[in-house]
Amino acid sequence: MLKLLRPAVTRLLTPLGRALTRRGIGPNAVTAAGTLGTVAAALFFYPRGQLFIGTVVITFFVLADLLDGVMARMTGPGSTWGAFLDSTLDRVGDAGIFSGLVFWFVVSGQRVLAGVALFCLVAGAVVSYVKARAEALGMTCDVGLAERPERLVVGLVSVGLGGLGVPYILAAGLWLLAVASAVTVGQRLLHVHRQAVSHPPRTLR
Repeated sequence: MLKLLRPAVTRLLTPLGRALTRRGIGPNAVTAAGTLGTVAAALFFYPRGQLFIGTVVITFFVLADLLDGVMARMTGPGSTWGAFLDSTLDRVGDAGIFSGLVFWFVVSGQRVLAGVALFCLVAGAVVSYVKARAEALGMTCDVGLAERPERLVVGLVSVGLGGLGVPYILAAGLWLLAVASAVTVGQRLLHVHRQAVSHPPRTLR
């Protein structure tokens, strides 16, 4: 669904990206600013229990993840450094979001949800690592139930609605995210295993 919506979002963000590019602002700067804003908002609002306003602010900065891609395409072929920076800062942003949630759950006495949020953080990192490691070894790993955009949507929507007082939505969203992340790890491991056993072994570093 998110892949189908990407062209429409790209059209909406293109004028902003063009304006920033004219002012000498590059996509890497937008990536860094988006991550900084995401982490700062998550660690400021979520531990205070301000889940809705925190989610609104975080969503604004998460859009930078789409904007930097639009700007990169405007300025020519994407650089290796830009791709590396984007992937690395994605992990930092995710860590900020779920760390803020874990802190809030702990201070509010919701220990079970704190554990679920921590699992979501770790599982999300493993999902990304499996893909990166597989591709570094020359295999493909673009499979799975819940990639990062889907995980962000489920997480932020459930947290935002929970902040508005919608009953059970926050717990349901986090449990769904935890299960989907675990399934995705399993799917990717199985996909890589099938490729590994079907090709001749080689020396790996």
